[in-house]
Amino acid sequence: MKIHTAEKPHTCDQCGKSFPQKWNLDEHKKIHTLEKPYTCDQCGTSFPFKGNLDAHKRIHTGEKPHKCDHCGKNFAQKGNLNVHMKLHTGEKLYTYQCLKSFTQVPFNDHVKIHTAEKPLNCDQCGKSFSQKGNLNEHMKIHTGERPFACDQCEKRFTHKGNLNEHMKIHTGEKPYACDQCGKSFAHKTNLNDHMTIHTGEKPHTCAQCGKSYARKGALNDHMKIHTGENLHTCDQCGKSFRKSGVFKVHLLTHSRERLHNCDQCGKSFFRADFLKDHLKVHTKEKPYVCSLCGKSFRQTSALKIHQKRHSGVKDHACSECGKSFFTDGALKVHQSVHTRETPYKCSHCDKSFKRSEYLRIHERIHTGEKPYHCHSCGMSFTHLSSLNRHKKKCMSEITSSSSSSDL
Repeated sequence: MKIHTAEKPHTCDQCGKSFPQKWNLDEHKKIHTLEKPYTCDQCGTSFPFKGNLDAHKRIHTGEKPHKCDHCGKNFAQKGNLNVHMKLHTGEKLYTYQCLKSFTQVPFNDHVKIHTAEKPLNCDQCGKSFSQKGNLNEHMKIHTGERPFACDQCEKRFTHKGNLNEHMKIHTGEKPYACDQCGKSFAHKTNLNDHMTIHTGEKPHTCAQCGKSYARKGALNDHMKIHTGENLHTCDQCGKSFRKSGVFKVHLLTHSRERLHNCDQCGKSFFRADFLKDHLKVHTKEKPYVCSLCGKSFRQTSALKIHQKRHSGVKDHACSECGKSFFTDGALKVHQSVHTRETPYKCSHCDKSFKRSEYLRIHERIHTGEKPYHCHSCGMSFTHLSSLNRHKKKCMSEITSSSSSSDL
């Protein structure tokens, strides 16, 4: 009878909310205690209520039991069907100052955008949100919940939208096309970045020196020149790097372990992707094409450097003399003019070098390594230039020998 009389004698001592039945209060209290006794046997995510678990399981099963009797569309949740039904009924009762119309609950949420009201707080980190749905999505950061799994590679995601974006890697879908050159991209942000090549737009400006950049990431890298920020320091040689990726590659130069060998010329590499790039030297493959001039490259990094030459962006500046360069590598080589630094030291003798490739070539004197092979006669050489000189002589001798045998 309490349902009909609206009597709610059971009150929560945490928040003051009242309920008609004792079991309603017991269920509600799980919100405060963070008790989650219902666990999904597919992904391990836990929930305070059985109804939440049942709704969650539909993500895995794909079940959509709630059907619209107007258009036949199916939904996993009853609430989603209710929202959808308003498309057919045209129910939009509440209009705000921005002239957007909503049903009551979405209207209340929308008003918070204008008032900047954020009454819902995360009890883990204190961040505030205007809507319960946004708070629920945020909580996945703390719980580690990733209910959306890729059926191609089993990678998991917190949000369905992230999974949809990821799937484009497998499908090869590139729905965002540049109307200037026709190049297509998987993500809208990639297209936006690409468009700055055509427009010359550089919206990201350094507050210290006024230099402008097309991409926010390029500005962030540039700012480290002013802050002197070098986050990654090598404990072997003391060299510092701004980018973790460049730092990791540098660490491999100290390991001397090269497990990936080219079966064409015998050259060895630290990483499989370095070998993969190197093999294009033999196959003559150049899959990366500049959309502005049509020039092709073996590596994406080479294409990116080339594209900078079109834009004229030299975002690597020397802190000593102000001279700018297209690449970080070119800047480092230049800086050795000021420092006289030769950080690459030979482990066999006292010689040291400005660049890692010079050290690598020098070490062949000690190791006897001869990575360049002549396929005509089988001779091996320490340097590519020596092989090229030999090839001319070798081919000349083969041609001469062939002519003599014809006589």
